[in-house]
Amino acid sequence: MQSSRNLQKLMDLSTQLFCPVSHKQMVPELEKSTVRIREPERVKKIISSIRAGGASKLQVITDFDMTLTRFANKGKRSPTCHNIIQDSNLISEECRLKLEDLFKTYYPIEIDPSRSIEEKFPRMIEWWTKVHEQLVSQRIEKSKLAKTVRESDAQLRDGYNIFFDRLHQYNVPVFIFSAGVGDILEEIIRQIGVYHRNVTVVSNFMDFDEHGLLKGFKGEMIHVYNKREGALRNTEHFQQLGEYSNIILLGDSLGDLSMADGVQNQENTLKIGFLNDKVDQLLDKYLASYDIVLVSDETLDVANGILQYVLDPVPLPNYCEDN
Repeated sequence: MQSSRNLQKLMDLSTQLFCPVSHKQMVPELEKSTVRIREPERVKKIISSIRAGGASKLQVITDFDMTLTRFANKGKRSPTCHNIIQDSNLISEECRLKLEDLFKTYYPIEIDPSRSIEEKFPRMIEWWTKVHEQLVSQRIEKSKLAKTVRESDAQLRDGYNIFFDRLHQYNVPVFIFSAGVGDILEEIIRQIGVYHRNVTVVSNFMDFDEHGLLKGFKGEMIHVYNKREGALRNTEHFQQLGEYSNIILLGDSLGDLSMADGVQNQENTLKIGFLNDKVDQLLDKYLASYDIVLVSDETLDVANGILQYVLDPVPLPNYCEDN
């Protein structure tokens, strides 16, 4: 089986060398109207190189909120992990109002295209610190988290089951790196049946006392703009995956671009960015940073199309016949 796959990859490589195909012919999903690519030939080369390496060299590093989850549904913002708690009866109305005020203060700073990441960094620390302090003050009960998630409006992007199941089928490591609440994140993917053994989650995990009441958060805080530091702290994890030198990275923030910085021996990295908000102001910055930018796309179609091309041994059509 493995030898036939390798033979097919060699045949595909020969086809590309002598009968060049476009990135859209390789992955038809790249024809979607939501797709923006600044350097198509570079993207084609990266995808071809990742395919040549196969599953045994591939890992996926991804953000969670507004990357794997939807940004909006029918015009209404979808909840993040923090929002799921905020919208629940785990906290008081007073706490909810304080969290809403913090969002109104700091979210515009997070997505402000006129500010540098260096300017935003300390403000994000302020935001996450104040949010966590508010949650700790509520003495949230661990036993109620599963019910809270079950009753929430949490929704992953269309095609999430194909995404997770294909990666599980080919035993491709998936590293979810989230600035959200790890306990909520894990509960979401557990309840929808995609928390497979190849999935690792690094996030802000709650710390409960002997009575199961929230008393703090474990470890170093992860916010949207310090993921490079978090990645470097997880260097040991990436070292264990030393042979997985090809990376598909998915994010929705410019801060997500550093999530793979802990990987020491990167060969080929394909960066896919979801641009959900302030499209006109941020598109150029995203195109300069991500290889593929998806504008207001609530699906995982493009990621799934690329994974199908990379992992499934389906022959490429012979485009030479058209010449």
